[in-house]
Amino acid sequence: MDVDTRYMARALQLAAAGMGNASPNPMVGTVVVAADGTIIGEGYHRRCGGPHAEVNAIASVRRRELLAQSTVYVTLEPCSHYGKTPPCAKLLIESNVRRVVVGAADPFPQVSGRGVAMLRAAGIEVVEGVLEDECRALNARFMTAHTLQRPWVTLKWAQSADGFLDDDRPDGHPYRFSNALTALTAHRLRALHDAILVGSGTILADHPRLDCRCWPGHNPQPVVLDRSRRLCAGDFSTAVPPMVLGCTDLADDLRELYRRGITSVLVEGGSRILAEFVAADLWDAARVETAPVRFANHGRAAAPTLPCAPVKTVRIEGNRIDFFARNYPESVKNL
Repeated sequence: MDVDTRYMARALQLAAAGMGNASPNPMVGTVVVAADGTIIGEGYHRRCGGPHAEVNAIASVRRRELLAQSTVYVTLEPCSHYGKTPPCAKLLIESNVRRVVVGAADPFPQVSGRGVAMLRAAGIEVVEGVLEDECRALNARFMTAHTLQRPWVTLKWAQSADGFLDDDRPDGHPYRFSNALTALTAHRLRALHDAILVGSGTILADHPRLDCRCWPGHNPQPVVLDRSRRLCAGDFSTAVPPMVLGCTDLADDLRELYRRGITSVLVEGGSRILAEFVAADLWDAARVETAPVRFANHGRAAAPTLPCAPVKTVRIEGNRIDFFARNYPESVKNL
């Protein structure tokens, strides 16, 4: 492993510490290395609205005189615009650093290429693309959202071993496929997404809370597709007031969510909604939990079929969880 790769790997470790808190901003890590190879500063983007990774890393440097001969490793191109914080590219220029090593370019239109251009115009040596695939995979949701102008879409469902989402139970309540441990991981998945989406049928049938009460973290924004406009305020039991959409086209719905600042959405709808996302080719990852039960002739609502093989499978107390990814297969290790 060469020197630049080694320090960028450390920056990636730092960036991952912001998981669940940085969104809708990207997870970013920064390492400041003196001329003799000593790490003199580190930082990561802790939460949306807070200081960026570069700011935290530069602030952690005690011997400021060492910055003039230092190399800064950052997993994502430093920002070049004024948002909730000043431009990080400007900070690096003012800190008089000698060299900046960038993992991946920022696809956000207000930054893309401009941060690197600012640094080079100031006479700073810039190296790009170190551990680029790993840096992009860590921020697969951010990359996808700002490249395609729609949120990263994760499909999630649980099914019987013979592929049904429910059975014909006399009490009318949905069958619970998850066990205590898999329910925890499902709520963790909710906490890692900006929004959670269901259809109006799920709201009327189950009155779900759509929160992550079994896992520490922020509750995702509930999104409900109500194309027939049959819901009223009294139908909702969500922890957060829902965002109700009524478009007849999923692509339009996703573009609207992106316009509202949502970069990732977890789809937990019923069979019709899930199948619609699959048929429209509007999904990026999926988590499918299979319980060791068969419904046979009592099965109701067939589960969707995905056109690819899982990239990861885990087993938890008898249940199997398969993870699928159409792009950025490395991203599933964060699900």
